[in-house]
Amino acid sequence: MSSALTTLASWLEHPVVQAPMAGGASCPELAAAVCESGGVGFLAAGLNSPAAMRREIGRLRELTGRPFGVNLFVPPPAGGPDTGAAVEAYRERLAGEAARYGTELGETETGRSGHDAYEAKLAALLDDPVPLVSFTFGCPPRGVLAELAGAGTLTAVTVTSAAEARAAEEAGAGVLCVQGVEAGGHQGTHRDDPAADRPGAGTGLLTLLAQVRAGATAPLIAAGGLMRGEQIAAVLAAGAVAAQLGTAFLACPESGAHELHKRALTDPAFTRTELTRAFTGRPARGLVNRFMTEHGAHAPAAYPQVQQLTAPLRRAAAAAGDPQALPLWAGQGHRLARPLPAAELVAALAGELAAARAALTAGRAR
Repeated sequence: MSSALTTLASWLEHPVVQAPMAGGASCPELAAAVCESGGVGFLAAGLNSPAAMRREIGRLRELTGRPFGVNLFVPPPAGGPDTGAAVEAYRERLAGEAARYGTELGETETGRSGHDAYEAKLAALLDDPVPLVSFTFGCPPRGVLAELAGAGTLTAVTVTSAAEARAAEEAGAGVLCVQGVEAGGHQGTHRDDPAADRPGAGTGLLTLLAQVRAGATAPLIAAGGLMRGEQIAAVLAAGAVAAQLGTAFLACPESGAHELHKRALTDPAFTRTELTRAFTGRPARGLVNRFMTEHGAHAPAAYPQVQQLTAPLRRAAAAAGDPQALPLWAGQGHRLARPLPAAELVAALAGELAAARAALTAGRAR
């Protein structure tokens, strides 16, 4: 058994990981409740300042002594394509939205770290280590992963293909978080290729697990549309050691998600999800609303510029109580959301998992 697998196994009474959901949903209260219930909770530092990240870590440590994770967004590589003209064209397109909500559009920055202060957050996590650090949108260099490991931190990298999994393992990632296309929120792909926006692109979780497992030795955490214990049983049978759930925890009272977002998960007015760049410039799965329908096809592949551009619109729509211009991130299983306290949800998932395993054992015995 690998040291990473041994470590994960010692942390998990139940094979449940609460996904890091940037923008406030993955608050310390939610992460602590999951940790205290026998899973692993996550903070999402991708859109936080280093100071805000440190405050959330401090608060989480006040609430639980159990292991937890912090997620970072890997910034795009330097020297990428010039998207300035496309962003300005999108700005012009969104002028009517600004007028509708009585706000200005956001100013955009270029540069590799700028808004995200990625390097400063890494430095803070090396200075004051946490049990687990995961990365989305790319894989850090081997030296960064080695530094974190040397500080006693287990590392995980989100992967959306077998090639990304190989690269992450070669770089020294301790764990691979295998994200299927069913997942809500941002797709963690390492190369933001607009060619992948075509309908039908992306790989389903069970297929992707089989592809990654064929060449990986690191333990796998499965993510993508998981809402019930029976689904957790399926990904464990497919080779994962744990399941990461995001949308399932969004509706919990401890979640920091906006109430409009929580209600939309099971609102019959929102019937399906799609991948869109409309709000951030990176592909992310959310409930289809007016903003996605009207602007999704025109949004450029320009993160974080689109994220910055739409930020005032999103705040204004929330203040107006209008979910039609909010990024309602959700996985394909959103209609199965249960507004239970996080501890009750973890217990329900564990019970469903046990029942599914028992049924499988009974079926084999026949």
